[in-house]
Amino acid sequence: MPEVLEIPERLKWWTDATFGMFIHWGVYAIPARGEWVMHQERIPTDEYRPLCDEFDPQNYHPDHWVAMAQDAGMKYMVLTSRHHDGYCLFDSKVSDFTAPKTAAKRDLLGEYVEACNKANMRCGFYFSLLDWRYPAYWDGPDKDPDAWEEYVDYVHGQVRELCTNYGTLDVLWYDGGWPHDAKAWRSEKLNAMVRELQPGIIINNRAQTPEDFDTPEQHITASDGPRLWESCMTMNDHWGYSQGDINYKTATTLIQNVVACAVGGGNYLLNIGPKPDGSFPGESVARLHELGRWMDVYGESVYGTDPSKISGGIIGRTTVKGNMLYFHVFTWTGTTACLPALATPVKAACLLGTGAKVSVDQRGDGRVFLGDLPATAPDPHVSVIALECDGRPAWEGETRWE
Repeated sequence: MPEVLEIPERLKWWTDATFGMFIHWGVYAIPARGEWVMHQERIPTDEYRPLCDEFDPQNYHPDHWVAMAQDAGMKYMVLTSRHHDGYCLFDSKVSDFTAPKTAAKRDLLGEYVEACNKANMRCGFYFSLLDWRYPAYWDGPDKDPDAWEEYVDYVHGQVRELCTNYGTLDVLWYDGGWPHDAKAWRSEKLNAMVRELQPGIIINNRAQTPEDFDTPEQHITASDGPRLWESCMTMNDHWGYSQGDINYKTATTLIQNVVACAVGGGNYLLNIGPKPDGSFPGESVARLHELGRWMDVYGESVYGTDPSKISGGIIGRTTVKGNMLYFHVFTWTGTTACLPALATPVKAACLLGTGAKVSVDQRGDGRVFLGDLPATAPDPHVSVIALECDGRPAWEGETRWE
């Protein structure tokens, strides 16, 4: 379990936020088989390109997107400005495979930024370094150095456009750096440019440099050592819209994932794959509503909390904020529950949300028994017991149990 870090001022909003919305959207939504359809089905560029002549999203209302994110308790958003297929939601001087220059005839990224700014939502861009349409990406710097340098200039040029044309940005989320290294991408120079243009920006580690935070994908694993991290995960099995993918995670699983990230001192970036017309799938909307209902009641137990080493035993997980310990009960066991290893005296406890008093029987061996609980779980997903401690909650560690 990572220790509590000293967080630089420019990163504090992000670590306090805990929960964000990822959005994968582009012309790949039209075939509706996921964002990797061009690669996985080996679609040639000249056959793939006509999709941009169909991509004219009449139900794209980014203010609705932002409202849904806020209602779900999300504090920031990250949208794919360009995925691996090279299609850009923004205007670009170095490409004509863009929304403004094709059927959409709109700067879709700019509209998203405007909606975020209007609602005071923190705004981020995803940007893929790779572009499947360019042979130079596949050949790499060794096989054709001149073509590679030209390709990297194209990449740097688009990052400059993103950091210049849309006002203040909060997050730059690179992807697609593999298999080339930071030297090949000229990542040090690239990020120096980004930070000059956007001094307060937060940058992830996928340009093959450490930067501000790690990005475990589709799993929740706290970084080893003093590193900030963010788990990015899908609601079903795809990032982009896939009509046939009905393997959605339950609202309970998604809420437990938010908690698990907070417990480890990380963030949870949950993905939505909008339909070609710009609307969110109904299954995603339903889960956003459930997340929002839970966050409205229990948000204080995850926002701005610190990593916790205090065990929740078999039935749950804990987070810490100041002198408060939040016990997230995943498996409700009836009228009593046990925290197995808390060293700090507990002054009072209650059910978060209702304020109903919980009795406390604290034993000298570190065990804390909580009583007078309802027979059935107060919340259908994750119930929370708030414990006010006499000082910062500390772990009762005994060698024989480690």
